[in-house]
Amino acid sequence: MLYKKLKSWFSKGDNDTVVSLPKDKDARFLLKIDGIDVGYLLSKEGEWYFSYTKEFQQHQDYNLITGFSEFDKVYKSEELWPFFRIRIPGLKQPFVQEILEQEKIDKNDEVELLKRFGKRTIANPYELTLA
Repeated sequence: MLYKKLKSWFSKGDNDTVVSLPKDKDARFLLKIDGIDVGYLLSKEGEWYFSYTKEFQQHQDYNLITGFSEFDKVYKSEELWPFFRIRIPGLKQPFVQEILEQEKIDKNDEVELLKRFGKRTIANPYELTLA
C-alpha cells in the first residue's frame, strides 16, 4: 500500500492535471551543453518551436538530439516534445506541490513549469535556461 502511494507521487501520470502551453504565452529558452549553445526552444502563440544554433552546427563531435534530426530545420509542434517534457517533474510529488504553492506557479502552464524545473534533468546533460 505504501509502495503504491509512493509510486503515484513520483509518477508522471498526472491524469488530474492538464499541462499545456497557453496561447498567449511567449518565451525563449536556450539549450546548452558543455558551454555550447545547442538550440532555441520558443513558445509563441500556442505553439512550440525548436531550432539548432549555427554554433552547434559547427560541432560535428556532438550527436543530434533524438527527434530533431536536421540541423537546418525549424521544428514546430502544438505539444512539447518528450525531450523537453521530461524536465517537468511529476506534479503529484509533495515537494513539487509545495514549490508550486509557495511560488504561485500555475500547474497547468508548461512555460512556467519549464522556467521553474527545466534547467537540468538527470536524463541528459543539457541545460535549459531562459534566453
